[in-house]
Amino acid sequence: MPRKPRTYAPWTVEAITILGHQIAAERRLIHWRQRDIAERAGISVGTLIAIEKGSTSTSIGTVFEVAALLGIPLVGAMEPTARELIHTRLALLPTRIRQPTEYDDDF
Repeated sequence: MPRKPRTYAPWTVEAITILGHQIAAERRLIHWRQRDIAERAGISVGTLIAIEKGSTSTSIGTVFEVAALLGIPLVGAMEPTARELIHTRLALLPTRIRQPTEYDDDF
């Protein structure tokens, strides 16, 4: 049975496209060929082309790896303050979320 196509919100597609364009621009700025960065990332040139075009089908880990190889900052990953903030917030939140139990209080 064929898979049902996945739809994405417009801002999701826009964010992926912007990151892809940043990757393409940075790669060109440092004079790396697509083949060079694809080889360093362990991916095919076709996958890199898809990333640079903003494809939604490429895994986020692969996209982030290419961005990191090019020195593109990712979501505050290199900022100690941002990392500390998110770790603090996560420590304060419950690890599991349970569905609230419904009570019949209609007497």
